Amino acid sequence: MTVLVLRLEPAATDWTFPRAVAGVVVLCRYAGAHGLGARRCLAGTGLRAEDLAEPEREVTAAQELRVVRTLRRELGEVGLAVGATYRASTFGAFGYAVQSSRTVLDAMTTAAHFIDLSFAFALPRAEVVGDRVVVEHDATPLPRDVRRFLLERDAEAVRQVIDGLVPGGVGARLEVDGDRARVTFDADQLERPLPDRSAEGLRTAEAVCRDVVDRRRARTGLAADVRVLVTQRLRDGAPMGEVAAALGWTERTLRRRLAAEGVGYRELVDEVRSSMAAALGAGRATLPLAELAARLGYASAPAYLHARARWAAPT
Repeated sequence: MTVLVLRLEPAATDWTFPRAVAGVVVLCRYAGAHGLGARRCLAGTGLRAEDLAEPEREVTAAQELRVVRTLRRELGEVGLAVGATYRASTFGAFGYAVQSSRTVLDAMTTAAHFIDLSFAFALPRAEVVGDRVVVEHDATPLPRDVRRFLLERDAEAVRQVIDGLVPGGVGARLEVDGDRARVTFDADQLERPLPDRSAEGLRTAEAVCRDVVDRRRARTGLAADVRVLVTQRLRDGAPMGEVAAALGWTERTLRRRLAAEGVGYRELVDEVRSSMAAALGAGRATLPLAELAARLGYASAPAYLHARARWAAPT
């Protein structure tokens, strides 16, 4: 008889969440090793090669999908090979939190809670069935043209990360069947302690992860994508026309669709600027006021100070 003793559901309900640019870096690195340069790899994304050197930069799911489509067109169905390059360390603070967990089970629980800090499109769900752990990936919600690539990449990445948690691995095996994939291993591996476990390290990494997911989850849908695109163009003032064009729309269409979500474009620009100002101001090194203003897209320090006073004013 099959006995269910565990079920882990991902915190994200779909794959449309914003992502760290590191996911695109991994794709471009693989492409570069196979003769496909970064400029060609990023074609149509609105990203530049120098953007990949900014670890704090975020991209939309659509931008990463554009890179995936380029890889698939130029290199074929290489999702498995790309997935094999992933390790927990690939994922920054998210990966560090996973590695700092006490056991394999704790690491998987942490990963499920912060799954929208990964680069996954085929979101994993895990359960124990009998004496086996089954991590299921369902790619049916994904665009058909990249479904196989993303399914194989994400499932193989999960297998690599889980196997890399403990010395010798957990014996994880990958099976792909149509639009679904399963990573399986013996359930007795769940209680194996991680060699890098650290209660203090876990607390620190989880605090960083919470800060990021709280900000990302504050906006969803179109507003979340617009925030990312605004951030990418902030130094130039984030012109609405450029953001609309990046989405394939006119300014009028963008304004109307944002209104349907109950938010205005300038409101989102102000949100991005105020949150970035707070983050930059919290750094160890204090930026000169003129440089801070320029980073936020203001023509002068007085213009920034005026905006800051407006943000602080009671509503």
